[in-house]
Amino acid sequence: MLAIDNDSAMNLSYTLGIEEEVKSKIVPISEMTKMIEERTVVKGAGPGVYNINPEVSDIPDRFKVTGPDDLKLLVLGGIEEPASGCLCPENALIRTLLYNLLVKRDEVVVVDFEAGLEHLGRGTAKGIDVMLVVTEPSQKSLDLCSKIIELSKKLGVINIFLIANKIIDNSQLDIINDRIKSWEIPLYHSIPFDLEIGKADLNGTSALDSNPNSKAINSIKALFTKMKQLKLE
Repeated sequence: MLAIDNDSAMNLSYTLGIEEEVKSKIVPISEMTKMIEERTVVKGAGPGVYNINPEVSDIPDRFKVTGPDDLKLLVLGGIEEPASGCLCPENALIRTLLYNLLVKRDEVVVVDFEAGLEHLGRGTAKGIDVMLVVTEPSQKSLDLCSKIIELSKKLGVINIFLIANKIIDNSQLDIINDRIKSWEIPLYHSIPFDLEIGKADLNGTSALDSNPNSKAINSIKALFTKMKQLKLE
């Protein structure tokens, strides 16, 4: 399986338990200025002219790192303060790379997206079998999830599932369920608030390694089992 970190926070390596020695050597694709220039620059063209469909098929195998249980991680990173609809060379390369990963490659790919889905085009969206949208028990988080779900539908993503995270009690689930009545997306699964996750984060370790039987981890395992039984459209 290949995990893709497409979030500007770039902390998926901690969650996956990538060793510090390996983690310290990771350079996000979005920061590989020389390679981006080589792949996107159009020789003889003026400034601002570049290839919007650069060659990217070799990038995953060249730059992925290996974590526990032979899990592969590729860190794309984010584009710092992009303009709305930015078509800069970095964005062009990452959008093309995501298309290659989700549409052309024949393997299981899990992507941790930026909340705004800036790098997800309609063509790439067709390669997404399942979109998990994770909300926390707050109106701000629900507002953001509503926008993500709406955008995902417009892009053509069919199987969208809402996951509630950091849930303390059923009253929070009642509020979430009441809020999402008009979304046409039911609450698929809830994950309880778990102090063990915070402890692992503070120590810079994977919660899977520090306490593999914590409340939240067991709930995520149950979610995985549940999803394996899905019959997708």
